[in-house]
Amino acid sequence: MGAFIYGVSLQWKLDIRSKTLLITCYIVPLLFFGIMGGIFTSVIPGAGDTLIQSMTVFGVTMGALIGLPPSLVEIYGSDIKKVYLANGVPLYLGIALANISAFIHLFIMSIILYIAAPLAFDAKIPENPGVYFASLSIFIAVSLGIASIIGLAVKDQTKTSMFSIIVFLPSIMLSGIMFPVEMLPQMLETIGKAFPASWGYRLMTGGTFGLENLLPMLVIFVLAVCACAILLSGKMIWRNK
Repeated sequence: MGAFIYGVSLQWKLDIRSKTLLITCYIVPLLFFGIMGGIFTSVIPGAGDTLIQSMTVFGVTMGALIGLPPSLVEIYGSDIKKVYLANGVPLYLGIALANISAFIHLFIMSIILYIAAPLAFDAKIPENPGVYFASLSIFIAVSLGIASIIGLAVKDQTKTSMFSIIVFLPSIMLSGIMFPVEMLPQMLETIGKAFPASWGYRLMTGGTFGLENLLPMLVIFVLAVCACAILLSGKMIWRNK
């Protein structure tokens, strides 16, 4: 219990001083919403029907893929890892607490969008809020799983940002939030299905837990958890201990 409390305390201190977390989980998603929300609803007929989902997919994807990996690099690629070990904190607790913290921040940001979109742009509220927020929780968890792989696999801060952007851009462009995926060439539409954003958008706009959208998310999540477990137990984490 003492190790857990110490880990929570350390993660809280990291969150407070993290400018990346503030920028990627709140400032940029909300600025994007403020600018693009008006453009979408003015230019695209019916955009208000899925504006909450579109803006949420962007915010969650950015906050997860660009916000979480630097935090993991800070934990496992610096002396913080040695502090964990010296205080008897299991290494897996670092990634667990970082994911929980990021999940909370992204969920709060999503609630802000959920409330602000109808007020600012007369966006349509999802018909079944319970299903929507359950779908949102699944989408956030899967996105954080992919982000965790980047944070554990790449130890250099600069390279981490590069890989995060490489995954982030196609996730957004091929997800369907900018334009219907039916407009894409078949190959790009297929590539888009490899990213959580595409399935998350479909799941949140579907109104129900359709197995055709839920199953791919679960598969991606399981694969991400397995990859993270391998990376945590591998030489990449333990070397230079």
